[in-house]
Amino acid sequence: MAGSPVMDDVVRLRDVVEADLEAFLEQEHDPETVRRSRFAPRERARFIRHWETQILDDPTVFVQAVLVDDVLAGHLVAWWEEERRFIGYVFGRAFWGRGIGTRAMGLFLDKEQTRPLHADPHHANTASVRLLERHGFERSGTVRHGEDEHLLLVLHQPPGAARSRAPGQASMSGGVQLRRR
Repeated sequence: MAGSPVMDDVVRLRDVVEADLEAFLEQEHDPETVRRSRFAPRERARFIRHWETQILDDPTVFVQAVLVDDVLAGHLVAWWEEERRFIGYVFGRAFWGRGIGTRAMGLFLDKEQTRPLHADPHHANTASVRLLERHGFERSGTVRHGEDEHLLLVLHQPPGAARSRAPGQASMSGGVQLRRR
């Protein structure tokens, strides 16, 4: 149940497969995800083309599907934008508020070796900002995407050093931090 921390969920990461894309499309189009991220969802053909050509076929992109008790819950992705490495993520709303984002982010940050690592959630997406800060990201300014102000957060800690709050404490993360690449 959303809002109730459930720490018995088994969270793991795996490589994304093409069959995951329909679930990711649905998650990107969720009205609450759109509201929190301030990210306009792509229409289906453009979404699939983007994933196939700019994510799955790009060897510089690191993307992992998030599974909760073997159910696809979302994804995390890291990519280069000019000289900066960024991270983004989306989790299905059914997985929000259960500590899934906190645990998945920790697993992902252990695998993603590049530092510094940047994120730029919408300034009003407080759950996403808290999730990033919980893992050691620090505020370093703001950036604009169209008419919207986003916070720029940076993680400098080496892999393995970024740790979330103590085990047993759940995240209330809203599970969205999208941006265009």
